[in-house]
Amino acid sequence: MLRDRIVTALVALPLVVFLTLFAGTGIFFTVAVGVVVLAVLECLHLFRPQADIEVKLLVVFGGVLLFSVACWSPDRFGVACSGVFLLLALFYLLRFKDIVLVINDCAAVLLIWIYIPMLLSYMVLLHALPEGHKLVFLVFLMTMLCDSCAYFVGTRWGKHRLYPAVSPKKSVEGAVGGVGGAVLAVVGSMWLFMPELSLVVGVGLGVLVGIFAQIGDLFESLLKRSAQIKDSGHLFPGHGGMLDRLDSLLFSFPVAYLYFQLVL
Repeated sequence: MLRDRIVTALVALPLVVFLTLFAGTGIFFTVAVGVVVLAVLECLHLFRPQADIEVKLLVVFGGVLLFSVACWSPDRFGVACSGVFLLLALFYLLRFKDIVLVINDCAAVLLIWIYIPMLLSYMVLLHALPEGHKLVFLVFLMTMLCDSCAYFVGTRWGKHRLYPAVSPKKSVEGAVGGVGGAVLAVVGSMWLFMPELSLVVGVGLGVLVGIFAQIGDLFESLLKRSAQIKDSGHLFPGHGGMLDRLDSLLFSFPVAYLYFQLVL
């Protein structure tokens, strides 16, 4: 398992670095659309493993539409939400298989649309800001170091369970280590490539991302626990599925974007 995780990271990390730091926002968005498609399909499989092709097409179409509008025309996002909701209502009026399950199916689709396309759109919005490629790279770095430090600190010193009903192995000590890792990532980045950030702004960002990255991880664990599965998929050997890789980032990017809008 450890070997698979290392090999996958060695292949994926250079690609992520290249797309984040050197690709234009248009290319970055195009790749992100592919990520959205894979993630919404994985999430649909969590809730409705037997979903047919029509439901999958609906989820993908609505997810990509919402993601595109949220990235390129956020002021019209409310209109897009109304449009996809009407599409959802018409879809189930015309082709439901079991009327008793309609409310559950509709709720699942709406959750998927909010959870993935809407939250992930902040990654592209952040990339489009001045110096946004560096900001996106910083969020990736903070989230990854948060995850690594939480794991190693929790493994070495963890004694008090953080949320055993959802994630039995996570500890309070590991969570504190994760926040410390995110702060360390910011401080290192300030020294290496982001000297324009003040120490107060950087530490504040690190604390927020460190907290919300772990909340995102716990929320996905909650969904998987509810679905009684371990991983959302098997796309990345040793790392699980696309949603397993996005869980923390889905909460990190909105927090970082809103924080930068307030303080920069």
